[in-house]
Amino acid sequence: MTRLIKALSRLPGIGEKTAARLAFHILRAPASEAVALAESITAVKEKLALCSVCCMITELDPCAICRDPERTGEVICVVEEVKDLYALEKAGGFRGRYHVLHGALSPLDGIGPEDIKYAELMARLNAGGVKEVILATNPDYKGDTTSLFFQERISPLGIKVTRLARGIPVGSELEYTDPQTLGQALKGRREMEE
Repeated sequence: MTRLIKALSRLPGIGEKTAARLAFHILRAPASEAVALAESITAVKEKLALCSVCCMITELDPCAICRDPERTGEVICVVEEVKDLYALEKAGGFRGRYHVLHGALSPLDGIGPEDIKYAELMARLNAGGVKEVILATNPDYKGDTTSLFFQERISPLGIKVTRLARGIPVGSELEYTDPQTLGQALKGRREMEE
């Protein structure tokens, strides 16, 4: 049990108490559940790889999104992590393709272009056919640094570069919105549609 608790507590967001709770749940669960969990973990490590086109995790190469004939290759949405791609897909509406960077630039942490999937994106863009790149990086220091870096390198290629809008979340109240978010919302305002 101690070994299992230590292994579970190494997972992000899982402290020792939560790890112990999970370990005891696994102990009480039917053997088939524990075996299925172990097999799922093993399968993730053995069967998944990165898509050779977009760097998404996949069992088949290229991934389902890159193989989908209903999606346009003229628009590429660049995200930091696979979880960001899943969030955008859950929101629905985007019918282009993606590129997963597997990180963000952070000079303070020693993370440069060679540490993310920068070269792979530039190879896709230089191959032609892309008309727009949407920079869907996180609205923080690393995301802003990454977006600026990419904009400076993509714009000279004659490709339109856009960034996700920032602003006030739906259902919130202005008086409780932080000044930075309000400022971004004012800068990103747009004309109302009928």
